[in-house]
Amino acid sequence: MITAPVQLPLAQGVTAPLGVLLPQSILETNTFNVLMTFVAINTLLYVALSILKVLPRVRIPFRRRYRRSETRSIYPDGPL
Repeated sequence: MITAPVQLPLAQGVTAPLGVLLPQSILETNTFNVLMTFVAINTLLYVALSILKVLPRVRIPFRRRYRRSETRSIYPDGPL
């Protein structure tokens, strides 16, 4: 069962094929499958990095180890 390709009308009397850009023989090759996989992974990573860039940073409060036990300021009653 062979059907005619679907045509997309662009202007009066001008049409373009819709959906099929490459022949089936190219789409079934291993090289094309590797390229499709690379593009898919690259797209997912780019989307994840873009989302992370938009979100605000998560800051984890932690106690600093280098905090002095007594002040060494010229103001002895000042904060540590």
